[in-house]
Amino acid sequence: YLAAVIDAFSRKVVGWSMSERITEKVAIDAMEQAVGREGPPDDGSLVFHDDRGAQYTSRSFQRCLDSHGIVQSVSRPGTPLDNAVAESFFKTLKRELVEERSYGTRDEAKQDIFKYIELYYNRVRMHSTLGYMSPVEYERQYA
Repeated sequence: YLAAVIDAFSRKVVGWSMSERITEKVAIDAMEQAVGREGPPDDGSLVFHDDRGAQYTSRSFQRCLDSHGIVQSVSRPGTPLDNAVAESFFKTLKRELVEERSYGTRDEAKQDIFKYIELYYNRVRMHSTLGYMSPVEYERQYA
């Protein structure tokens, strides 16, 4: 299972984590990575949107958000388009990377996903919603 924290402005994957089980730990690890990399503002203006999965509604995950002053927004049940940014990322990842590959171990899969996210998706892959720029390039334009 892969948990990802995606910046809705730039479509950049700012935090991610993988686990053999979908638990609050994988979600917390992804959020902690995002916070460590991006440093959210102190004014409580950062909103994390999710799909009501058990890993995101757990008390542990709620405490993680609270400790960083992050407000949570959740999708309505049965409405995947409410979480379109994340749904689009996972669809793209599956289509561009995972569909055509077979992994011998979880470590192999994790290394491949690391390369895809960190070296390709965030830095090179152009997004039509960003005027055909990569997330990193888009952020630089507005920095």
